[in-house]
Amino acid sequence: MKKILGIAILATLFACNQADKKSTDVKDSTQKDASLKVSNVEIKDLKKSKILAQYIDLKNALVASDATKVQHAAADLKTSLQNYEGCEPTAEIADKIATSNNLAQQRKNFTTLSADVIALFKNTEVTSGTIYVQHCPMANKGDGGDWLSTEKEIKNPYYGSDMLECGRVTEEINKNSKL
Repeated sequence: MKKILGIAILATLFACNQADKKSTDVKDSTQKDASLKVSNVEIKDLKKSKILAQYIDLKNALVASDATKVQHAAADLKTSLQNYEGCEPTAEIADKIATSNNLAQQRKNFTTLSADVIALFKNTEVTSGTIYVQHCPMANKGDGGDWLSTEKEIKNPYYGSDMLECGRVTEEINKNSKL
């Protein structure tokens, strides 16, 4: 089962990641010079900024253990992912989260969604601030789970208030990160 999950995560990573490389060839000049600030993070690509903001809303709804807010945040994220070339498979995962009212199932799908979104942001031009890749080793019955945050402080979306501070920062994505 772990191998199947691993293969699914890798396939998803490559799907969104490859499209990102293609889309850099076809940027228009308004997006090239524009930037948007999400929390304390500024990203040059406006579409990615919107995806990050909506992803953070989804993560925060999971931290709060509010299945209804999770559904709304995932629905918003789904729309943005559908509008980003190559991220259509990731949008389908967001749709699964949006159509479920089961918090445990939402969190399980969040693992796969996060793997893809993390790959997308590893190839992003961050002009200021830091995006933190965080990891909880206990998530998913001990298989672990990663997520993005714009804050260094751990707020675990996989357990909410039950284990709010379980996890650690594994990577930082910022203007000094190599693309």
